[in-house]
Amino acid sequence: MHDVLVAVALLLVIEGVLPFLSPERFRRLLLMMAAENKHSLRLAGLASMASGVVLLYLVN
Repeated sequence: MHDVLVAVALLLVIEGVLPFLSPERFRRLLLMMAAENKHSLRLAGLASMASGVVLLYLVN
C-alpha cells in the first residue's frame, strides 16, 4: 500500500508542474484536449497506459 501512495503522490507532483509553471499554457492545453474527439483521447490514454506498463516492467 505504501508503494501505491508514493506513486499517487508522485503523479500529483508531476501533474502539478505545468499548471504551476505556466498556467496560461496549461489552460490552452486543456481547451485543445476538450476539442479533441473521443477516439483521439482514448488513443492518447491507451498510449499513456501502455507506456506506463512498459516503464514499470523495465524498472522492476
